[in-house]
Amino acid sequence: MLYTIALVLVILWLLGIVTGTTMGGFIHILLVIAIVVVLLRIISGRKPL
Repeated sequence: MLYTIALVLVILWLLGIVTGTTMGGFIHILLVIAIVVVLLRIISGRKPL
């Protein structure tokens, strides 16, 4: 039981390190794309969501 908890914590820690360095930029790009799409829908006269 203790080994499985330790293994899960190590896996989550490694995922945090990997996503903290590589996914940070990706998340910002997705946010910018989402904002641009919403703005284009508002400008074209449609409902934003």
